Amino acid sequence: MVEDVERILFHEQTILSRLDALAREITEDYRGKELTVVAVLNGSFMFMADLLRRIPLPLKLDCLSVSSYHGGTESSGTVSFDQHSLPDIDGRHVLVIDDILDSGRTLDAICAKLRADCRPASLGVCVLLAKRKSRVVEVKTDYVGFEIGDEFVIGYGLDYDERYRNLPFIGVLDPSVPLRQLAEKPS
Repeated sequence: MVEDVERILFHEQTILSRLDALAREITEDYRGKELTVVAVLNGSFMFMADLLRRIPLPLKLDCLSVSSYHGGTESSGTVSFDQHSLPDIDGRHVLVIDDILDSGRTLDAICAKLRADCRPASLGVCVLLAKRKSRVVEVKTDYVGFEIGDEFVIGYGLDYDERYRNLPFIGVLDPSVPLRQLAEKPS
């Protein structure tokens, strides 16, 4: 798997140090509030687990399963909600945790659906990564782990075609990998 990484952007220790700082900010901002974290699966799983262990506040946790990449390296433009019910967050302070802010479509769709259907007291957004690029939809983020260029990244929960999530670092996927995998698929 490591041979498919063009270069490493953030080593594990760098990520964990940044999570310490994010956790301090979140703890200060939500102290004394009824906090519910809504994690966007599957990409935010590792980020969410490591971050929440650093937040010394009582909180509730729920998850949403959505998809927008559908096996490619760019958002398809279609956001699919993959569960039957939304979390019970009526009147609660909610922090949505996602792995990456790219086109903005996924987070915009999640936030709009939660605001419309679940009536939270407040809705914040925390992402591990935010790409420095123009977005199809602008999304306000309250907490950002790292800003990165417009490259396809893997590791630490981020995947390409459900692979590489278990890498302990964040790296850039070698651009030849999707082409190689297409060539290897039986026709």
